[in-house]
Amino acid sequence: MYSVVIHSPHDLRVDQIDQPGAPEPGTITVRIDKGGICGSDLHYYHNGGFGTVKIREPMVLGHEVAGTIIAVGQNVTGLAVNDKVAVNPSMPCNQCQYCRANMRNQCTDMRFFGSAMRFPHQQGLFRQQINLPAEQLVKLSSDINMEHAACSEPLAVCLHAVRQAGALSGKKVLVSGCGPIGCLTILAAVHSGAHWITATDLSKAALDVAAKAGANSCIDVARNADDFKTLAMNKGTQDVVFECSGSPQALASAFDAVKPGGTIITVGLGGNGELPLSLAVTKEVRMIGSFRFDAEFAQAAELIDRKVIDVSPIISSVLPFRDAKTAFDLASDRSQSMKVQLDFG
Repeated sequence: MYSVVIHSPHDLRVDQIDQPGAPEPGTITVRIDKGGICGSDLHYYHNGGFGTVKIREPMVLGHEVAGTIIAVGQNVTGLAVNDKVAVNPSMPCNQCQYCRANMRNQCTDMRFFGSAMRFPHQQGLFRQQINLPAEQLVKLSSDINMEHAACSEPLAVCLHAVRQAGALSGKKVLVSGCGPIGCLTILAAVHSGAHWITATDLSKAALDVAAKAGANSCIDVARNADDFKTLAMNKGTQDVVFECSGSPQALASAFDAVKPGGTIITVGLGGNGELPLSLAVTKEVRMIGSFRFDAEFAQAAELIDRKVIDVSPIISSVLPFRDAKTAFDLASDRSQSMKVQLDFG
């Protein structure tokens, strides 16, 4: 069988690897159907990693996938051959102090598919078949759109961010940065009852998707910077700001837009920058980080499965996995793509 493997920056190959054996007790063989290319996959593709996390050996990429069960090991209940499933890529240890405190996303011994944080690396999910522990799978309806199902992981990230913000009902919300995570955050905020959602980005193409996702107003800050200034009137107009771009400049601007006593949720990972501490203090702003997810994965899969949240606006292209390099190049071009997926069928 075949998998999508990064060997070094821009050296992405479709390599042949061993077929998984019969599933052991408690495990299941899944045929991967669809897989979404994430920003972290693009970091490995372009830079060999990010920060101090660099590939030191060839690594199968991918952690946003959905598939179909083709074999079931002993001692597995509730799952059967031909079931459609979403795959949770997060594998906390369940033993450390954070796992025991129900903060499993902060696990000190986390394993995460398609990650070079460990050595040997935790190989990823962009492959035709894989054996997985049954607890990593969420069963879906037989008629689920597998492209939608493969968005469970990024939607879980955004549901966790929205949970960090508390109740959104009746609130004015700003989403800064409208890549896939920003647009999925808009969908999650709509689901949570936000009264009015403003989206900002440097790209008109991204803002067009944000509008389809449910943003009530969109501001192209590259061309209409004065429109953003209206968000800062009267000490700020936004109850909650979700900063999804990872830009230090955008985060600093969030302090202008947020109301006194408001909340800024930092979702995007980026470089360090200066923060307007005087505004943070005088406006009594709460700033909360949001990292990955835990229980939200099953919730995301269920919301997609029940068609409560429609993720179709963010899916821009689906390419055969054998065209992985073309797909990664397309995913790197924000003017042409939002979420690019690979088809392993």
